[in-house]
Amino acid sequence: MAQVLEFKLPDLGEGLTEAEIVRWLVEVGDVVAIDQPVVEVETAKAMVEVPCPYGGVVTARFGEEGAELPVGAPLLTVAVGSVEPVAGLGSSVEAAGAESGASGNVLVGYGTAAPAARRRRVRPDRASAPVTSTPASPVPAAGTATASPDPLGPVAVVSPLVRKLARQHGLDLRKVAGTGRDGLILRTDVESAIKTVDEDRAVGTEPAARPGPETPGERIALRGVRGAVAEKLSRSRREIPDATCWVDADATELMATRAAMNGAGGPAAGPKVSVLALLARICTAALARFPELNSTVDTEAGEIVRLSGVHLGFAAQTERGLVVPVVRDAHTRNVESIGAEISRLTEAARDGKLTPAQLTGGTFTLNNYGVFGVDGSTPILNHPEAAMLGVGRIVPKPWVHEGELAVRQVVQLSLTFDHRVCDGGTAGGFLRYVADCVEQPAVLLRTL
Repeated sequence: MAQVLEFKLPDLGEGLTEAEIVRWLVEVGDVVAIDQPVVEVETAKAMVEVPCPYGGVVTARFGEEGAELPVGAPLLTVAVGSVEPVAGLGSSVEAAGAESGASGNVLVGYGTAAPAARRRRVRPDRASAPVTSTPASPVPAAGTATASPDPLGPVAVVSPLVRKLARQHGLDLRKVAGTGRDGLILRTDVESAIKTVDEDRAVGTEPAARPGPETPGERIALRGVRGAVAEKLSRSRREIPDATCWVDADATELMATRAAMNGAGGPAAGPKVSVLALLARICTAALARFPELNSTVDTEAGEIVRLSGVHLGFAAQTERGLVVPVVRDAHTRNVESIGAEISRLTEAARDGKLTPAQLTGGTFTLNNYGVFGVDGSTPILNHPEAAMLGVGRIVPKPWVHEGELAVRQVVQLSLTFDHRVCDGGTAGGFLRYVADCVEQPAVLLRTL
């Protein structure tokens, strides 16, 4: 007899607790090999192809495309081993020549070579089940608590963190409308409700009722990349006392230096050096001088943690929204290496192929909002980072150069920083050094 194994949505890492099914890569009745991708899902970080650790015949799928599943929810079942034809499928694993068993490869948090005793058998009637949609009551993620019974009615909450946050603020979850699938109450729903209550208390009024379904207007769920961005920015504003300083700089010499670098060596010189790559290298040199800005704050321990390596994030606008890919170990790279990595990550971002690891772990962010045709901005810090350098457009402007009025290429630079990690003197010193390198690139040579 065949052994029918259930494959659940694995832990995809980086604290992600749910994913949306974008596209199924297999149908019921298909024969799959060990570690063959079976479904494409979108997390709050990236698009991921999920491989199945079992080889055999797909007997059931759970969840339609567009459905959101929590970690630990069933994805599909597979009949493995030397088997008779599965009822309704007209094929067998042995006849199709598929592998049986499981691989040793893993995604984060699950092993595919677990002892057989830990593998769950599905009832015989499950093996011939047709394609099904996601269960009405989603299976909670492994290691999380389910919603406890409520004498006044059920509350659509899966995450214990959401319950804890509501409890800390004295919020009645029965009065919170969930924006998740099937009305699931998400952390962003609770945070929004807490903010509303706080604002109403400040003006001495009762909380206003949320607009009902009959209220005209379009409702767009805050989930996926947009939801993750909203949550992270909200947390940054709540927790980080940020400040911003800025300065105009004459970038004429920087642009001339870039042109000289790209013109040297002819066609065999390799890829062109971008302005962003030059600014990134300037940032790593500045952080070596002002390490306070390459840090984070451990609020529980009451400590500032200065980080030894610079993992430089850069903001990139894509069709899926704003993402911040990270150049690992930027402090060890030269301009050419940084530029090549920025190009590679930018292409992956546009294709929606960035992995969660490529979107997390940054220690400092470079934000080039000049591509939108604007000069200045006061951005929100990329929590839990302590600083972000903003770069406006580089445009011809009147400028006093060597005592005379001239038309020069001018850029506005801004530094937003966590005031807990340093005072204005340090922030100003960092920004002034960056501006000096932009105005006189030779200054950078001292630190190379």
